[in-house]
Amino acid sequence: MNLAVVTVDEMLAEARRGLRRLHPVEAAGAAQQGAVLVDIRPESQRRLEGEVPDSLILERNVLEWRFDPRCEARLPIADDDLQVVVLCSRGYTSSLAAASLQRLGVHRATDVIGGFQAWRSAGLPTVHGSPGSASDGPVRT
Repeated sequence: MNLAVVTVDEMLAEARRGLRRLHPVEAAGAAQQGAVLVDIRPESQRRLEGEVPDSLILERNVLEWRFDPRCEARLPIADDDLQVVVLCSRGYTSSLAAASLQRLGVHRATDVIGGFQAWRSAGLPTVHGSPGSASDGPVRT
């Protein structure tokens, strides 16, 4: 297979073209209507930043295996028609993750614009994480 080389910004733009991304308030409303809000941040970020109550904690490295309805390692809720709203810290990694879920057939997968940071800034419910440290490097998550 010969894939064209792209930058991460091009990859992100391509991923987002296929998503109907949700603002935090829209994501909260979707969760109230039965969507699954999935927090893919590493444990260290959740400790530092906090968490969204009742979100499904599922770190990024296992996301596809848990939501592919045809995978033996899937969650019981995995279904092509399930609305999955992915949440990361700032809304970058979540876009790539949601696009990956769509490629698996989870056609209602999307993410939260601005991630957990925007969720918290919108005054939506959060719980404090345990004291800890997370990397504050230049990588967008």
